[in-house]
Amino acid sequence: MKRKLSIYIKTLIWVTFFAIAMAYLESAVVVYLRELLYPEGFGFPLVTVDSHIILTEVFREIATIIMLLGIALISGKNSTEKFAWFIYCFGIWDIFYYLFLKILIGWPESFMTWDVLFLVPVTWVGPVITPVITSLTMILLSGYIIYFSSKNISITIKWRELVLWIAGSLILIISWSWDYSKYILKHLSFRELWDITNKEALFDIAQDYIPESFNWLLYSAGELIILSGIGLFFLRYRKKI
Repeated sequence: MKRKLSIYIKTLIWVTFFAIAMAYLESAVVVYLRELLYPEGFGFPLVTVDSHIILTEVFREIATIIMLLGIALISGKNSTEKFAWFIYCFGIWDIFYYLFLKILIGWPESFMTWDVLFLVPVTWVGPVITPVITSLTMILLSGYIIYFSSKNISITIKWRELVLWIAGSLILIISWSWDYSKYILKHLSFRELWDITNKEALFDIAQDYIPESFNWLLYSAGELIILSGIGLFFLRYRKKI
């Protein structure tokens, strides 16, 4: 038992170091980009950039996910542990990403500062506090899974818990893409969005986007649903210790 616990602790330390180092690398890239594109400070609307730069950013984000997935696949002994290490790594990486940006360039100004969170499949935007809260939620869930696994307990995820986590996550994504999607649909219909000849128009419209309001109701609902699933999971395994 002690030897197994020692292995989990060593894995935790090295996975944490990896996530923090990756966060610094990611923040360094953003520092360079903002120095080139936003010498007077980052803000909306976003500056106009060539399409190949946007494509590069999209693939950089995809590469980030692949790297996080890779360390999780190596660290976990089964699918549940791999999932736990992935969301743990993601949470640590995201929090330290903002921490390093604050240290390096003094951004964000506050937790309510808006940021572009993701570009796939559509642009996600929201106050910085929202991905930080969600990252803490991910760390909480992964912590429970890893802790119970270290106690030599066979971990399985019930369908109720999984449904709550997936549903909550989808609601979070909708909350982050809500304002941007609402803005785009003011200018283009669903049919026009799928018309390949309108891609240039979509790009031009997107360049003028300025966030107006964040859907806190949707975001809070998503977080509560995920936390409900975490609560069910914790109560189920607490009895087995």
